[in-house]
Amino acid sequence: MTNANHPALLGSLSSTAPADEIINFSPGPTSLPKAVEDKIAACFTQPGFTSLALSHRAPEFLKILDHTVMKAREVMEIPDDYEVLFTHAGGHGQFAALPLNLCHNSSDVASYVVNGTWSTRGVEEAKRYCQVHTIDGRDPTTGAFTSFPELTEENIHPNSKYVYLCSNETVNGIELHKLPKLPESLKHIPLVVDASSDFSTKPIDWHGSGVGVLFACASKNIGHPGVTMVVVRKDLLGDGKASPLCPGVFNYTTNCDAGNLWNTPATFNIEVVGFVMDWIEAQGGVYEIELRSIAKAAAIYDVIDSSNGFYGTPVPDKALRSRMNVPFNIKGGDEEATNAFLIASWEKGMVGLRTLTPFGVGDYLRASLYNGVTVDEAKKLADFMREFARNYA
Repeated sequence: MTNANHPALLGSLSSTAPADEIINFSPGPTSLPKAVEDKIAACFTQPGFTSLALSHRAPEFLKILDHTVMKAREVMEIPDDYEVLFTHAGGHGQFAALPLNLCHNSSDVASYVVNGTWSTRGVEEAKRYCQVHTIDGRDPTTGAFTSFPELTEENIHPNSKYVYLCSNETVNGIELHKLPKLPESLKHIPLVVDASSDFSTKPIDWHGSGVGVLFACASKNIGHPGVTMVVVRKDLLGDGKASPLCPGVFNYTTNCDAGNLWNTPATFNIEVVGFVMDWIEAQGGVYEIELRSIAKAAAIYDVIDSSNGFYGTPVPDKALRSRMNVPFNIKGGDEEATNAFLIASWEKGMVGLRTLTPFGVGDYLRASLYNGVTVDEAKKLADFMREFARNYA
């Protein structure tokens, strides 16, 4: 029997392995690319104030803000008819901000695709501010989220102010590798995307997919917890469009008119987003990052699929399997085997495969393969998984 109080089973990230061998597979917050972390560290050894101490209205910070917005536009190919905002309160803040900005009246309707944990949470919050029409992505037999429903005229409410989806469900392991397009007759409805866990890992067809709003909390791929990037199409902005109940801190138009300075933004966090965008550009851009994401995910899924059932993953449709978060179990969820796996991997420096969440530990472990994880590090986990499967008795 394994020790139930072993740090690995309690979600500890403090492995006993050498520091330079530790790989953080946490679902977020998580590590940034090494080059970015080095650049952050260098900020504190240089003369002068860091952005932690700069007034958000000082010219020094305005230069930082302009650089981050410019680089985000270039790297993610954000068209000129979109605004880039930096907001507070994470993804949960946007769950409320979206209906408050896009639904002037509480009687307005919004269609929500429910295909996992986070879209479910988005629905729960939106119901406070508008009428929610749901497009259910659960398996009618098991109730599990294992697919993504097709968007059709029949399942989208025709009076929707927007259609909402989460492009990568971190808990459930479902990812849209390309955004869907609404039916021709409904293309006037803006698409709203929670891209918190896959933004910057693949290109976005902003106009082709009819994106109206896309948001991404920073702490997966583009920075630290405490700031969320929101990209808003300009035609959705304007006086009188938001609900009269919308707080100024959440109001897209208010913050756009103020140039991201309506109140004090998360100055340091915004600078770090700029560092990440610089790093992506230096690696060859978002198309190169996508290739790496494909390679990292393939390394882990190949082990799972060739393990003769020793490892399992909940998403049968390979076209929908997440590149960002690979859920897997050991011997069908056997507790003793799972605990042994967690302890052995933790001792080798592979941490974050089980985290304590509001939803419990779940039925599956997760390997999160964000920008901070290299292809070689993903392959190291894959090699360990093969070795463990061979040796576990």
